[in-house]
Amino acid sequence: MTKSVLVSGASVAGPSAAYWLHRYGYSVTVVEAAPALRPGGQAVDFRGEQMRLVRAMGLLEELSEYETGMGDQLLLDPAGKPVLTIPSRFISGELELLRGDLARILHERTKDYTEYVFGDRVTTLTETSDGVEVSFRHGAPRRFDLVVGADGVHSGVRAAAFGPEERFRTDLGYYTAGFVAPNHLALDHRGLIHNEAGRGIMIASHRDPATVHVGLNFRGDPRGYGRPDLARQKEILSQAYAGAGWEVPRFLAAMADAPDLYFDRVGQIRVDRWSRGRVVLLGDAAWCAGPGGSGTGLAMMGAQVLAGELAAAGGDHRTAFARYEQRLRKPAHVGLKNGAGSGGFLVPPTERKVRSRNRTYRMLAGPLGGRLFDYMGTRAANAVKFREYAQPVVA
Repeated sequence: MTKSVLVSGASVAGPSAAYWLHRYGYSVTVVEAAPALRPGGQAVDFRGEQMRLVRAMGLLEELSEYETGMGDQLLLDPAGKPVLTIPSRFISGELELLRGDLARILHERTKDYTEYVFGDRVTTLTETSDGVEVSFRHGAPRRFDLVVGADGVHSGVRAAAFGPEERFRTDLGYYTAGFVAPNHLALDHRGLIHNEAGRGIMIASHRDPATVHVGLNFRGDPRGYGRPDLARQKEILSQAYAGAGWEVPRFLAAMADAPDLYFDRVGQIRVDRWSRGRVVLLGDAAWCAGPGGSGTGLAMMGAQVLAGELAAAGGDHRTAFARYEQRLRKPAHVGLKNGAGSGGFLVPPTERKVRSRNRTYRMLAGPLGGRLFDYMGTRAANAVKFREYAQPVVA
């Protein structure tokens, strides 16, 4: 009898899990809270061992068609003058594309054999002797053999099976936002990084020459802003960047018309155990590391390991979940360690620390720092080695 699996989350980790679970003979349903796939988003990259996974999934050629082609990035001083160049290999890895393009490609690859349900989310989980009874915000209750929470930092599956987010979350002290704006600087596959005390902006020119992706990172109210609506998000950002120099005011003006604004508090997720009975967590829902933690690649690697261990254990979820966690726990810890220091690089809190950060970048970008740059960029990506599992039952 074919086992059924509910996967919550249709960004990257969820469709990756659907791909591998299907190959090992599982029937997969993916539920996603958003009404449709979310386009755009920040760039994500692959490197080292993760490239072996991309090739194993037969995705390399298609993903390469949507590669950002990003070159080096320029670090600017407060006046907007270049301070130094950050090599593209450190920022963009071996293959870089927008998260939205990756999610769309994974969805297209899996949609013919996966049931996708958009505009709904898990509300309660009740485990029985032979499955999990799942209730949804809108849809009728259903039963599944297994449930995978691949629904990110604010995971509904984690909340239903493990407890509230606050129990597992550690904030990193800053906020992040992103949107697409007109390319009035005429950048051509280049990036710019500008910082003032407690706030920064990153501009990246990708495949579309008419637009750039704007990334904002700032230190805001430590008590948080709750879950603000779009208008409130724009108000918070306008207040956070009031009086900023360089080209920041012009990009903030463009934000008013941005249809794709992303806004969130940056934090890490640490869960003592990633499974509970027939429910298991994957990706950011289990080990969100924050920027620099190789989260996308590790989530996709985790999906392959999870499905492979289920196949190796003959469907015994207790054994499989334990082995999956055993293989991924240390690599996730490496990512968490890398991400923990992201605030000091992305958002130095004082002008003195901005200058100190720039000196560190200058050292790393120099001849003697090249190998260290490469090590820092691939450490998290290579923390888990790609391993082939049993021959899939579905070609």
